[in-house]
Amino acid sequence: MVFRSRGAGLDNVSGEPIILLHGFPETSIMWANLTERLASEGYRCFAPDQRGYSPNARPKGVENYIYQELASDVIALADALGFGRFHLVGHDWGSVVGWAAILLYPERIHSWTAMSVPHMDAFRSALADDVDQQQRSQYIAFFRTPGQAEKTLTANDFELLRALWASIPSDQVKEYITVFSQPGALTAALNWYRANSFDLEQGYQGALFGPVWHPTLLIWGNQDIAVGRTAVVRTEQYMKGPYRLVELNAGHWLIQEASDRVHREILSHLKSNRMP
Repeated sequence: MVFRSRGAGLDNVSGEPIILLHGFPETSIMWANLTERLASEGYRCFAPDQRGYSPNARPKGVENYIYQELASDVIALADALGFGRFHLVGHDWGSVVGWAAILLYPERIHSWTAMSVPHMDAFRSALADDVDQQQRSQYIAFFRTPGQAEKTLTANDFELLRALWASIPSDQVKEYITVFSQPGALTAALNWYRANSFDLEQGYQGALFGPVWHPTLLIWGNQDIAVGRTAVVRTEQYMKGPYRLVELNAGHWLIQEASDRVHREILSHLKSNRMP
């Protein structure tokens, strides 16, 4: 597979490498301002359009979008770039992939920054017993409905998605519409929801992702429509290494709504956890 991607500072030969993972429904353009800032600090930044979002990395079949496959893409890209160990940053579904990558490839990741989505075991437990999180996550069942979700989300020139992107710059929205207008792209993006169930009722009992020893930063907006406080608070119990939670007065689209603060917090986290 060939991934459409963006890079910044890749010619910073001695710079520490960073891979940044977007979520749904966005692309790597969400990271453009951050990667330029990090590149100016000497880092080497790489942000792919992930599986399903890149035209030449869009396999058919729900089974191709399980989190293990998505995490393996991160390592394959790191290998292609010559990144042995690297810092990892993710937002939304990119955070889910990041939590999975730490579980499956712990030796490859030096530090971890999750945005909006807390530790997946904490999220799963909140889905099981927290009414607030259950209500916030009702949309997931709709996204898992083949055909109907695509029809509804593309209706009236992507009216529902445009409403979600209300706080996002127009140039980014233009790219998102271009991508989701491509044959099979929206289905591939929705297959991330269809391939992965983190609901305890689906047979997963106890810890699935387990403890995290990596230096971790979690950035969460207390006005997030999709993720409530319970899962965020419960994340700390899984953090066995250095951990910091930053709560912002913002919604789900953190990097667009609070860009300066997000940039400062991520840069501080990177500088506090330099690679040897």
